[in-house]
Amino acid sequence: MKKVNTLFVLLTLAGSASAQTSWNIDKTHSRIGFSVAHMVVSETEGNFKDYDAKVSAKTADFNGADVEFTAKTASIDTDNEKRDNHLRSGEFFDAEKFPEIKFKGNLVKEGKQYLLKGNLTMRDVTKPVIFQVTYGGTVKANNSEKAGFKLTGKVNRQDYGLKWSKTIESGGLVVGDEVDIICKIELNKA
Repeated sequence: MKKVNTLFVLLTLAGSASAQTSWNIDKTHSRIGFSVAHMVVSETEGNFKDYDAKVSAKTADFNGADVEFTAKTASIDTDNEKRDNHLRSGEFFDAEKFPEIKFKGNLVKEGKQYLLKGNLTMRDVTKPVIFQVTYGGTVKANNSEKAGFKLTGKVNRQDYGLKWSKTIESGGLVVGDEVDIICKIELNKA
């Protein structure tokens, strides 16, 4: 009987150790943003309005969490309708043909630092990426639990087929190739 009880306890602990906690993005408290050089001397910022993210965490500190993210390319917003329509066109995102940007990967804790490692897909081109992540912690409020993160990193738009390019008289690019990714994320425990 003692062996059966010990086995039951071990199986229960093993089951709870591998349990997953699901988290969903709180869109009213999140922003999926980017910034890119404009005419060499300044930057233009924008964000995506239509997106979704799901996180499945095995540990309370999110180490090893599975992350999936999608953004609708047609939802790009830079506060300029003409520029947004150009970004939706075939010269950039080609939103009709390639309606989503996708990411799938894992949040990894290395020392005190978090990294989000995975594959980013735009225009059907998939490349490995690594983003720096600041984990703000969790809080319980209004009968729910929330977690906060800030994600930063860079991607080269040319690597993903966003090839439109013009130069100004001095030789610099109208739109830079390197895009800074800046995301502020709040998650709700499912």
